[in-house]
Amino acid sequence: MGNYINYRYNVMGINSLEAFMGVRGGCNHSLRDVYFVRALGADTSIPGIISRVDEKAGKDSYDGKMEYLRVSKLPRLVLEDDIKYYSGEYDRWKNHSQVISLKSMDVGEELGEVVSCALKELEKVFRDGKAGISDSMIRNLSTKVLFWLDGISKDILCNWDVRRSIKIIAENIVKEQEYLFFYFLTQIGCDVVLLEMSGDVNTTDELKKLSQTFEIGVFGQTQIPEYKRYIPQKKDNNAKMPKKREIPEKPINATQKNEAANKEKSFEELAQLASSIVMIAVHDRNSEIMGTGSGIMIGRDGYILTNCHVVNGGRFFSVRIEDDDEVYATDEIIKYNSNLDMAIIRIQKKLRPLPIYRGRQKLVRGQKVVAIGSPLGLFNSVSDGIISGFRTIGNEDMIQFTAPISHGSSGGAVLNMQGEIIGISTAGFDNGQNINLAMGYENILMFAKGFY
Repeated sequence: MGNYINYRYNVMGINSLEAFMGVRGGCNHSLRDVYFVRALGADTSIPGIISRVDEKAGKDSYDGKMEYLRVSKLPRLVLEDDIKYYSGEYDRWKNHSQVISLKSMDVGEELGEVVSCALKELEKVFRDGKAGISDSMIRNLSTKVLFWLDGISKDILCNWDVRRSIKIIAENIVKEQEYLFFYFLTQIGCDVVLLEMSGDVNTTDELKKLSQTFEIGVFGQTQIPEYKRYIPQKKDNNAKMPKKREIPEKPINATQKNEAANKEKSFEELAQLASSIVMIAVHDRNSEIMGTGSGIMIGRDGYILTNCHVVNGGRFFSVRIEDDDEVYATDEIIKYNSNLDMAIIRIQKKLRPLPIYRGRQKLVRGQKVVAIGSPLGLFNSVSDGIISGFRTIGNEDMIQFTAPISHGSSGGAVLNMQGEIIGISTAGFDNGQNINLAMGYENILMFAKGFY
């Protein structure tokens, strides 16, 4: 790997277990987003929520989409052989810079370097967060951490990759050393929520600041389902599926396809595509609306692309669709990337997604565009303009365009004259007339791959 990975914590506000499971930490230029949160208390809904989380996350883990583990109790380090082995590994690492070796798996060079950096960070935060920490206390903590890591390594680290999503839920973690172990796991790329149902962790206020908190209910004795690994149901290979009648389609030659793709639509036709742009209201924990934005339908199965800054900090979201009286509530943030300022949320409805431009020709300055969004809460306003330039903001290439947008248009679509998404409205300059920016289709195609 060669480069140290920097971790950025809790970029988006987490207010529920579902929200924790819904976010996926982005990784860009050796910067990895991770989540370390404590859920305080419990209510009657927790057992049902846990069952649903186990089922969905277990299936996603089985399908290779992520890694998931629920920890009810960490094992005790009591056997003399184990104490000797893991303390010896720590000493070899500390004194001779040797790669950590675990009993359960071959760590490898890349993960070994990450574990090494995580141990150094653990020592630093322990010393900074609590007075009077001695070298022997550091050695004792690190020995336990390596023992616990070995205990779960086969479950979550066999397919380790810095970009891979690893979700861990741990129950009733009140001991300081166990708390620091789960912080250590975030330093190797795991997202961790501590389900503190009986009481909060017993440590210093400074160390508590390592994690974010949200409240579920009151402290008490709450029984939740025992964690069981997801086992897929066996398919009945003898079951006969009804045959579908095949209706041959009229063949379309390549020339006809190109002509259809390149045909410009009128502004009236483009305005009709507003039905595939949604308005998103962002609600706080008291269900009050804290802001609004726009979103673009990109996948038939309820997937909506918007800006990361639109959904950041929201407890849940309500989505309105043109010519549909129903309001669709969701707390599912399927994916996000704060550097690209993009996020995907999902609602329970079949959608009519817009096509994303695939780059038949290079975008050029002066090219006509149409922007659709909900500025200032005015549902699906349509404006036209041109591409006025191409800018690099930070490390990202962006499209500058003149079609007027205002606050609330963030997350809306910028379309070419064929009705294809060439960008997502991301920012505007209050002091400049019609100076607006959009993240381009190349980044949209990369970010939303698998959803459109």
